[in-house]
Amino acid sequence: MKHRIVVLGAGYAGAYAAGTLARRLSPADIEITVVNAEPDFVQRLRLHQLAAGQEIDAPQLTDVFAGMAIRLRLARVTTVDPERRVVAVADTEGGGELGYDTLLYALGSHGADHGVPGVAEHAFDVAGRPSALRLRERLDSLGERGEGGSVLVVGDGLTGIETATEIAESRPGLSVTLVARGELGAPLAAGARGHLRQACDRLGITVVEHTGVEAVEAERVLCADGTVLASDATVWTAGFAVGPIAAASGLTVTENGRIVVDRTMRSVSHPDVYAAGDSAHVIGDNGRPLPMSCASAGYTGRQATDAIVGRLTGREIASTKLEYVGNHISLGRRDGILQMVDGEGRAKPKYVGGRKAARIKAGIVRMSLWATSHPTFGLPKRRHRLAAAPAASPAEKSIA
Repeated sequence: MKHRIVVLGAGYAGAYAAGTLARRLSPADIEITVVNAEPDFVQRLRLHQLAAGQEIDAPQLTDVFAGMAIRLRLARVTTVDPERRVVAVADTEGGGELGYDTLLYALGSHGADHGVPGVAEHAFDVAGRPSALRLRERLDSLGERGEGGSVLVVGDGLTGIETATEIAESRPGLSVTLVARGELGAPLAAGARGHLRQACDRLGITVVEHTGVEAVEAERVLCADGTVLASDATVWTAGFAVGPIAAASGLTVTENGRIVVDRTMRSVSHPDVYAAGDSAHVIGDNGRPLPMSCASAGYTGRQATDAIVGRLTGREIASTKLEYVGNHISLGRRDGILQMVDGEGRAKPKYVGGRKAARIKAGIVRMSLWATSHPTFGLPKRRHRLAAAPAASPAEKSIA
């Protein structure tokens, strides 16, 4: 009987891992199924561009996985039962259950409202393609008025900064305000903070600092200090959260629902379950949890793949670096900031700004898309026969 590998989610981590597994393991021994709710690959790194009105590639997953021994199941994951080793899904045909021998959980994250009233009802976000398109439609309608409109971006993390600058550059007729809980660009070096502020000034973005938001209404935002900010479109970018499926499954998770894994991305409570991307809580090489990011998705997806291949073939498990080296921030299409960090995650004094940084960020985005459908970076496909690892532990034998 073939060893059944089920991959949940086809984002940066899941799609890359599935393709790599298909290329490195023999289809005579392995059956790989990818479960994803949407038929196309979503470039989450570029959803702020999509919302601003630009066209971005959304390749079909059938094309991404073309030539690979991968079964694609377009469905929404409803539950995971790690004791029975089954996943329940829902689709247009009613859904059903998928059994697995090895599970890779890579369902990613969504926008976090932090319990702020009105966010779900009145705010937009760029955490998913459907929500980014809804924001785009709203911005289109504001532009059709001929009198402009006001856009309020709440949250000054990387997503908030990129969203505010992209909208301001692409739609100069709109008034854009960025609300920051603390100082604008606080995690950046002093020079990079100055560059960011100059970019906001150049693009006409109003920055409101040291301000918390207590409620979002249809046409305004209520701040903790009593300030009321008018808004025709409020964009919520104040962090991300994972769904409740992992926590409900009985897997060991953190307080915020991320799956606790060991150095090889293996669940600490269920050895036949691996996690990658935003769904995984893993300690990086600097002793700190890896942040939710595309870079982390790459590292964790690669490590999970190496671990699965190693355990199923009896080969030594390669160790992938688990590090976070810096932030690549786009400020529209012609400006950006490249901020490197040290081993403690603190910004280094030097940074790269301007067009050079913008080109570097564009290259990273292009490479992320290319690597998804070229998981072994164009190298010849490697096929390893499935074999139990020598002297396998009882836990390892359960998946071999």
